[in-house]
Amino acid sequence: MSYPLVILLCVGLLHQTARAVKMDKIADEKICGDAECTYVLSMATALDDFIAPDCRFINIRKGQMVYVYSKLVPAEGTGVFWSGSVYSERYVDQMGIIGYFPATVVKETHKFTVDTVKMQTTDMDFYCD
Repeated sequence: MSYPLVILLCVGLLHQTARAVKMDKIADEKICGDAECTYVLSMATALDDFIAPDCRFINIRKGQMVYVYSKLVPAEGTGVFWSGSVYSERYVDQMGIIGYFPATVVKETHKFTVDTVKMQTTDMDFYCD
């Protein structure tokens, strides 16, 4: 294999893995369990299916457990969205993917954090891979 071909192949692979898309902000503020927004706020159970409309959101199936990491503070006239990841032995391929979903499709079953931090959202909160 020639040297220029190897370089071209490597650049092509890096280009595909480095593509991120900046999406519109859903909210300007969020509520988290800590300053880095890494603690789980609560556990919830999905009351209904939710199909993600774009890459900022996650798919949720009725009955799945959802770990809630943050709650977006809605602007006037907008919906309430939370971020989290699903847990289910049946949908292992979705575990660990964090995204947004409407708060109305889940019911909180256990709160882990009482003290919360309100902070500004950043553009990174709405990037897609």
